[in-house]
Amino acid sequence: MTNGHRGTVHLSQPEDQDTAALAQRKIEARAAAQARRGTLSGDAQAKAGAALRDHALAAIPMPEGCAVSGFWSMGSEIDTRPLLHALHERGHSVGLPVTVRRGLPLLFRAWAPGLELVSGGFGTEVPGPAQPEVVPRVVFVPLLAFDRAGYRLGYGGGFYDRTLAALRAEGPVLAVGLAFAAQEVESVPRGAHDQRLDWIVTEAGAAAFQ
Repeated sequence: MTNGHRGTVHLSQPEDQDTAALAQRKIEARAAAQARRGTLSGDAQAKAGAALRDHALAAIPMPEGCAVSGFWSMGSEIDTRPLLHALHERGHSVGLPVTVRRGLPLLFRAWAPGLELVSGGFGTEVPGPAQPEVVPRVVFVPLLAFDRAGYRLGYGGGFYDRTLAALRAEGPVLAVGLAFAAQEVESVPRGAHDQRLDWIVTEAGAAAFQ
C-alpha cells in the first residue's frame, strides 16, 4: 500500500488466550479506533470513496460476473457507494449483509442502484426480504482497525468471523477489508476464532496479506 498512515494506538499481542482479558482489550481498542476515525476531516471522507473504488477495481482479483458482497456505509465509515455502483456496472451480482439474529452468520441479499433499503438493525440499511440471496465469493468487510498481519477489529458481534468461516468451509472466499489508511494500527487484539483478511483497500492503496 502506498501513502498509508500507521496508527499510534498500541494494542495486544497476537493470539490472546485469556477470553476475559481479550474481550476487555477489544472493548478498549474499539473505543480508541472509533475516536480516531471520528477525527478524519469531512473533505478527506468526501474524496475517499472514489479513490477506494479505483484501488479495489485495479487490485482485487474478481472473476468476471462473480458474486460479491459489500456493505452500505454508515456513520464515519469510508464511503463504499462508488465501489458498489462500479461493481454492479461491471456485471457482478452484489449483495449487502443482513443480520438474521445474534450468534448466526450473516446472509446477503441482492442490491442494485435505486433499490430502496430498509432498516436492518444495528443502524444498518439493507435490501428487503423480497430480494434474492447472494452467496459471495468476494466479501468486502467493514472494520474499525486493521494491522499488517491481516487481522481486523470489528464491531463486537462476531458476525463477519462466523460468516467468513461458514463461507470458507464451502469453498474459496476472498475477504477484503475496506477502511481509511488512518485506521491501521500496530497490532489488533485477536483470538483463535478471528478470521484473517486476504486484502486491505484504503483510499491510499491496496495490499495483499501473505
